[in-house]
Amino acid sequence: MDDNVYTGSAGPDAALDRGWLLGHFKDAGDIRHSEALEIKWGVHPRGERRRQWVRGEERTTFQILVEGRFRVEFPGRSVVLAERGDYVVWGRGVDHSWVAEEDSTLLTVRWPSVPGYALPPQE
Repeated sequence: MDDNVYTGSAGPDAALDRGWLLGHFKDAGDIRHSEALEIKWGVHPRGERRRQWVRGEERTTFQILVEGRFRVEFPGRSVVLAERGDYVVWGRGVDHSWVAEEDSTLLTVRWPSVPGYALPPQE
């Protein structure tokens, strides 16, 4: 196999790394390693929510709904992604959280890819 070509499937690949398919957290020799951006295939069951707000955001984020109903929370504002293709973009410095109002699948792209945002595993 050519080291500069990778083929996969979002569902199984995403399950290996909390949904993330590409970003700084992949091994340096992996073609999916990137410090420029991150890509996530997020599959969230109804009622799942982020355990704490992201504060001091250093990235720009683009998030598009593939299926379901998903609410993104911002200080003083909520955005509901309800129809396939609905999306939201937010920039650096925008605190946020989220909740899956229905079983939801989303594609998220963030840039740049920087460490420090992963929550520790729940006990």
